[in-house]
Amino acid sequence: MTLLAIESATDMVGVALIRDDCGEAERVHLGGRAHAELLAPAIAEVCAVSGCTIGDIDALAVDIGPGLFTGLRVGVATAKALGQALGLGVLGVSSLDVLAAAAHGRSGSEAPGRVVSVVDARRGEVFAAAYRFDRAPTASGPIDPASVRDDRVEPIDPGVLVAWLTDIAAEAGSVVVVGDGAVRYRQLLSVYPSLDLDLAAELSAPPPLAVGRLAVERLARGTEPSAPEDLVPDYRRHADARINWEERVPRAPVPDEPDHRRA
Repeated sequence: MTLLAIESATDMVGVALIRDDCGEAERVHLGGRAHAELLAPAIAEVCAVSGCTIGDIDALAVDIGPGLFTGLRVGVATAKALGQALGLGVLGVSSLDVLAAAAHGRSGSEAPGRVVSVVDARRGEVFAAAYRFDRAPTASGPIDPASVRDDRVEPIDPGVLVAWLTDIAAEAGSVVVVGDGAVRYRQLLSVYPSLDLDLAAELSAPPPLAVGRLAVERLARGTEPSAPEDLVPDYRRHADARINWEERVPRAPVPDEPDHRRA
């Protein structure tokens, strides 16, 4: 199997290619707002360094979010286009799961029991999910983060994040916090010794290789990829442009209620 993984949920644009012969390659660029301009060249680069062509790819994975609206739209659209062109399904993975898997894997035998992934949602909010690796069932092979996840479905403000994290830490003793949301609000979080931010900067964005490795593990367990047309980004809220437009639309006047006392 030759799997191409696409990452564009944050300011970083990345691509990874994983082959059955254990060959791995990764290309990462700081995208900012240039996801569309950087993604296609990154795919070409990772294929070139791996000695393969687009036609050699037989599996696709993409980070579907949550994250930046523009980045997710570019990454998912590219994965869907490749899937349609190559006749392949696409496996979507969560940015929060990828960050947690990367954090848990970085620590080796000292892998943290509790990890919280925090992605900057902009507008003073974050997306977050907590992972209880210490409660994972005993089994051979890597632990799938989705099996031990406590997801916060709605974006939350930093104050709510702090209260949630300190509650987790009060029970667990220590919590590893990763993601660009942890980096952005590091000053707010760092006053709590039980919140371990050592990996936050290193894992500010989901690594493309971690996207690919998690996808490979899930495919091996029998997870079915989505048809390209069925793949949907996990935006978790409307785009800023839509929100701004809705806020500017004049509200319809409420008609006066009839005064039944005059009847």
